[in-house]
Amino acid sequence: MNSFAATVIYVPKDAKSVLDFYVKAFGFEIKHYDEQMDFGELETGPTTIAVASHACGEFMVGSDYHAHADGFPKNIEIAFYTDNVRRSYDIAIAGGCEALCEPKETPWGQTVAYVRSIEGSLIGLVSQPTE
Repeated sequence: MNSFAATVIYVPKDAKSVLDFYVKAFGFEIKHYDEQMDFGELETGPTTIAVASHACGEFMVGSDYHAHADGFPKNIEIAFYTDNVRRSYDIAIAGGCEALCEPKETPWGQTVAYVRSIEGSLIGLVSQPTE
């Protein structure tokens, strides 16, 4: 049986500074960091967010690995459930995120907000769906 394992964010270099950013902006803890591989994982619950340098990606994937020219990942959103979207949004901004969308109510009852992290990932801060 397959199950979701992780989201890996690839960055040009210095994965540790991005891990430190996620600690400061979102309150996660670093589970593991390998300085030689420039790869680390955050304590994020049942699934993992990992950060790896492009050099690590090239090591793992080989010659078929190609980073985007600007170094930012494309077509990815990482969403975090939170009990207080406004508070989490304010902490994320204070932690270094770029503000994209202030908290707002959706027609289906969720509160959502969006920020961009220092490595360029789109981060959604969302309340649990009301079903």
